[in-house]
Amino acid sequence: MSEIAPFPEGFLWGAATSAYQVEGSPLADGAGPSIWHRFARIPGKVRDGDTGDVACDHYNRYAEDVALMKALGLGAYRFSISWSRVLPEGRGRVNEKGLDFYRRLVAALREAGIRPMATLYHWDLPAALDDRGGWTNPDAASWFADYATACYRALDGAVDLWATLNEPWVVADGGYLHGVLAPGIASPWAAPRASKNLLLAHAAGVAAYRAEGKGQVGLVVNLEPKYPASERPEDLAAVARADAYMNRQYLDPALLGKVPEGLAGIFGEAWEGPTGAELAAMKAPIDFLGVNYYTRAVVYDDPRSFPVMEGRAFQRHATHTETGWEVWPDGLYDVLTWVRRRYGDLPLYVTENGAAFYDPPVAPGPVLDDPLRVAYLDAHLGAVRRAIADGVDVRGYFAWSLLDNLEWAHGFRKRFGIVHVDFATQKRTPKASARFYSEVIRTNGECLRG
Repeated sequence: MSEIAPFPEGFLWGAATSAYQVEGSPLADGAGPSIWHRFARIPGKVRDGDTGDVACDHYNRYAEDVALMKALGLGAYRFSISWSRVLPEGRGRVNEKGLDFYRRLVAALREAGIRPMATLYHWDLPAALDDRGGWTNPDAASWFADYATACYRALDGAVDLWATLNEPWVVADGGYLHGVLAPGIASPWAAPRASKNLLLAHAAGVAAYRAEGKGQVGLVVNLEPKYPASERPEDLAAVARADAYMNRQYLDPALLGKVPEGLAGIFGEAWEGPTGAELAAMKAPIDFLGVNYYTRAVVYDDPRSFPVMEGRAFQRHATHTETGWEVWPDGLYDVLTWVRRRYGDLPLYVTENGAAFYDPPVAPGPVLDDPLRVAYLDAHLGAVRRAIADGVDVRGYFAWSLLDNLEWAHGFRKRFGIVHVDFATQKRTPKASARFYSEVIRTNGECLRG
């Protein structure tokens, strides 16, 4: 490996959130309900019965939050747009009051010198479209293209970095295969259908941007390197299946125009693969790829685990986060270099990286000490720096998350923020990790120890 170099000049230092997790006011100003608004009201689906009705109240406090971002020195902010704010019925009538919120947010970011990155879809499908089958409906791609076009027309120019989808694998796996995330469908038949339509929607969103936009458009995926628990042939085969299912299911069609080997066998008779024409459409050239990384998986063969037959070996001597994820910074280096080897010199952004460690509900003072999160950020940013030194074109890093927020089905107990939120009062308190990240930004990474 080559000598470690500093981060490139102009490297984009940011933080990220998503609409349903932070905004609150989900039905304000004519917005329609989303699948998460509906799902969170089903008893037992979200821990403690938590909902995004208030969340971080970012819808009303965005100016305060932008001022906080500026004080931290952020150069960029990645947020998502709520589809049902823009199109309350999911299609057709555009709700200008919903778009106005994002116009105000983007204007405030620009005024503060913070570059916006907008994600069009971060899991909150309009409930009206779920009533029509959601992502299993073959019309989903055209619905998404219409929604994307409305956003591009309203915000392009002020926003020059766009992501179509966030983590389509999670949408299909959690929402349509296992039913633990909205819309709560558990069906081996629905999942591959949703996956195909998500890929077609991404491509349709890219095509719409080529017709309307002037900046850059990309895709955001969650990647998790798979390592074998042993050299047994069965475990090596399980690694190959797990990698095809999680890491290549979306990237191979979108970037190579092909279906990963072994994916059809994972789903068996439920597999509904793309046609040749659909595969050709899916391979829509993108300007960047967003990589979300949290942990690795050490995999062994487990015939009881449907559909991948993938068991996960717990690493007893490692640090684990509150979500049970092993802290493994080398995995981020491995993922970034793997993307380059497999897919070429595509510009990359680390669009999410962070950790949930315990923080008290009320901050005890003006700064909340969170040494485990500081160490996590330091080590993972060191992994990014090593990948850049070895030739990977990483152009920015977005810490997940700016704020403690609604961590989906985990509710408010899992705190990923570098800024603490007291959900009873909405008071924001920067953590030590925020101060550390500010110093990283100020020095362009020269203060890193990892």
